[in-house]
Amino acid sequence: MELTDYIRILRKNWLIIVIAVLVGVGVAAAYSLSRTPLYEARSQVFVSTQSGTTVAELQQGNSFTQARVATYVNLVETPIVMNPVVADLSLDMTSDQLAASVTASSPANTTLIEISVENANPVLAADIANALGASLTSSVETIETPDGQDVSPVKLTRVKDAVAPSRPVSPDVPLNLILGALVGLAIGVAFAVLRTVLDNKVRTARDIEQLTDRPLIGSIPFDPKASERPIILHADPQNVRAEAFRSLRTNLQFLEMDGGHSFVVTSSMPSEGKSTTTTNLAIALADAGKRVALLDTDLRKPKVAEYLGIEGGVGLTDVLIGRTKVSDVMLPWGNRPLYVLPAGKVPPNPSELLGSKQMAQLLEAFARDFDIVLLDAPPLLPVTDAAILAKNTSAAILIAAAGHTTTHQLDRALDALDTVGAKLGGVVLTMVPTRGADAYGYGYGYGSYSADPV
Repeated sequence: MELTDYIRILRKNWLIIVIAVLVGVGVAAAYSLSRTPLYEARSQVFVSTQSGTTVAELQQGNSFTQARVATYVNLVETPIVMNPVVADLSLDMTSDQLAASVTASSPANTTLIEISVENANPVLAADIANALGASLTSSVETIETPDGQDVSPVKLTRVKDAVAPSRPVSPDVPLNLILGALVGLAIGVAFAVLRTVLDNKVRTARDIEQLTDRPLIGSIPFDPKASERPIILHADPQNVRAEAFRSLRTNLQFLEMDGGHSFVVTSSMPSEGKSTTTTNLAIALADAGKRVALLDTDLRKPKVAEYLGIEGGVGLTDVLIGRTKVSDVMLPWGNRPLYVLPAGKVPPNPSELLGSKQMAQLLEAFARDFDIVLLDAPPLLPVTDAAILAKNTSAAILIAAAGHTTTHQLDRALDALDTVGAKLGGVVLTMVPTRGADAYGYGYGYGSYSADPV
């Protein structure tokens, strides 16, 4: 993915990421508040030798003590040092439990031993650290004193007594909050990326470009009142959605360069906005002075007559079975060169009628008499009607609803057209959001979207 893809992911999922960060901070805060504050006290012991006066003897003694320091560090956490401290301070714990809160170390190249003690009581932490220093001194003197002698060659001296700390070392609330925020951010971003990778919906022009080399010829915004005013060019000609259909009209006219001017408008699945797109496009073309024939070839769920407010009881079905003539049922609409042929009654055999010789002849006649012929056809995947019609027209226009149509559905629809040898003129993206990462348009913004009528 490119940088723009990641920016789009962040813009689209910013709320999820913010919530994840807040949850991370909340969990870190809850963890910090649930922990008992621990205070750390440190004492320091110096190790030296008590014999030798010459330089050589002193150097030898220094090497000896440095070699012994590591042993004394490990000695701190043994029972011989711990038990006296437990007894002297009357601690309610064993030597092993006390050792768990004690850390002994020696800075490199020194003969110093640092004893650190963590405890919920700062005063007790200091007392234990000092007591351990004294106990270590006594234990080493006992161990290192040779048999038959009274003085040990090794001397331990407490050079720094522990004092009661004023601030706890654990939990580190600021650090925990930062770590919680970072973990939440990482989880939020990972979820956003995973959500995008697994998202199989067609949302942008790039999604369409990955499936076909045919152009995106239109981008239609969602109108929240689309169900109330599906024919936006008639209800509100200045609406931004109406302007989108005019833009589609302009782009469609470029597709006429090969001489074809009859188009099947279809989609992969129902409820993607194909009928409203077909009808509004027909009106836009007629407004531009084109002589337009609009045929409702959806003989299963016809919508054109309902949208245009005309009588649709008699129409294409009656013409195909020879019950009536085209001139008797072809209806002009509005004060423009637009003529509408309703679907008529729903027949029991739509595919056979649409694939008949009579339908092919009818389309040839319309192509001669009109500048543009638009056919509103059923979806490609549920039925074969649109694929049958596409063979007898110049090209198909495929509708895809942003955020609703899946890439698999669109790919299958493209395959259905390829199977019958139909030409795809272009793709129209409907229900396009106006704000957010998926917003797309030809120079103007679109609003948020939801379902568009068929």
